[in-house]
Amino acid sequence: MHAHRRALPATLAVLALISACGGGGGGTASPGGSGAPAGQPDSGPATKGGELTLALAEDPDVLDPSLGRTLVGREVFINMCEKLYDIDESLTIVPQLAAALPEISADGKSVTVKLRTGITFNDGTPFDATAVKTSLDRHVAIEGSARKSELAAVTGVEVVDPTTVKLTLKAPFAPLTGQLADRAGMVMSPAQLTKLGDDFGSSPVCVGPFSFVSRQAGNSITLKKSTEYYDADKVNLDGITYKVITDANVRLANVRSGDVQVSERISATDVDKVESDASVKLVTGEPLGYQGISINIGNTAGVGEPVGEVTTPLGTNKELRKAFELALDRKVINQVVFAGKYVPGCFPLPPGNAFLDASLTCLERDVDEAKKIIAASGVASPVPVELTIGTSPENLRIGQIIQSLAKEAGFDVKVKSTEFASALDASDAGKYDAFRSGGPAASTRTATSTTSCPPVAPATSPGCPTRRSTPRWPPRAAPPTWPSARRPSPRR
Repeated sequence: MHAHRRALPATLAVLALISACGGGGGGTASPGGSGAPAGQPDSGPATKGGELTLALAEDPDVLDPSLGRTLVGREVFINMCEKLYDIDESLTIVPQLAAALPEISADGKSVTVKLRTGITFNDGTPFDATAVKTSLDRHVAIEGSARKSELAAVTGVEVVDPTTVKLTLKAPFAPLTGQLADRAGMVMSPAQLTKLGDDFGSSPVCVGPFSFVSRQAGNSITLKKSTEYYDADKVNLDGITYKVITDANVRLANVRSGDVQVSERISATDVDKVESDASVKLVTGEPLGYQGISINIGNTAGVGEPVGEVTTPLGTNKELRKAFELALDRKVINQVVFAGKYVPGCFPLPPGNAFLDASLTCLERDVDEAKKIIAASGVASPVPVELTIGTSPENLRIGQIIQSLAKEAGFDVKVKSTEFASALDASDAGKYDAFRSGGPAASTRTATSTTSCPPVAPATSPGCPTRRSTPRWPPRAAPPTWPSARRPSPRR
């Protein structure tokens, strides 16, 4: 086992997305294109043409399916890099580039995937079994792969014929189809891989309704409608521009002005005023995502390397980790930072989820018990903790309230505010004590409290998938899938 970290139980969040329904402010044309007056909701039928501008809360990391780690990266991938499988509105796994659900041998160690025909990548390269094998092999072999652990059960990929691949497993692995419904199932153009090699992320080419145009680091990513896409006639938009706007207040201002049509997250403290604004639409829900604090308990040489011995108090002492959890109050964090808009919890699955063990209960805050544990540990109080968090105002507020709550129990929390991609790099390298992060429940991250949202995605229909022309709201995420070898680094 490469269990590199211990994570505090999660607090579930309410998904908060907003969409500018009118044309207001002279921004990019609305995706529906029905010409509603500025400031008025546009509820007419979708028409051809127009571009969507969408605000992202962070700058995605590398746009390479083998290496990508971020939620916001997923939101871009979903519109330009299709997968072998997808998730429909009822959270059922359905074929996407695959022609059918996989055929599994009696012993569970052989998985055969039939592929769709007549499909090309966005550079015109034919999609076939050799392309699938090339991508799956690369997902495992490339240095720094974020997919290696997800495909750890796979020992080989065989091209049976141009429309069939067979995966051989070291042991039965039930989550495999779920993994192939995420980035591990994304198939890259072999021609572009040959051309760019490890630099594929600078100009990615996959199968998708939109193709990559350009990227300005820290600012924007631009996609255009693909002329090669198999369902191009069902794609209404001419293009999508993702704008990176890390401040929630600025994202909201851009939506209200019409400079962007959709923001993928807003601050909980802005919900009331957004709900009273007729020019925008607020979409809320209870997603499969969650956020939390991951604690490094053994990552000393980097993700994928053997477990080592950390030297931090939280990393070396499980009782101190319990005391740290007892020092925090999810309800207080929810109320102070998020205006009570979220649903506190302590597991990576929302209430009512079929995979949640309802018999499990959450620890309530108990400062006296936390102090007793610290005293019995032999570690001098205050116990030092370095908490890595993002740079947004919301992250800073979370850091401050955690710092204050933990201090009462005998912890000295130093908040290390770090740019998001840099924080991910540091977590992969094992250069962190505690990391406040989060993401879809398909990954193992955990938490105190906040919001997270699944990928923005055109919808997929059961059976042979088709796509809507504009992103659906609220989007859906995959059911939980757990890597067999280790828990991945915390991700948002």
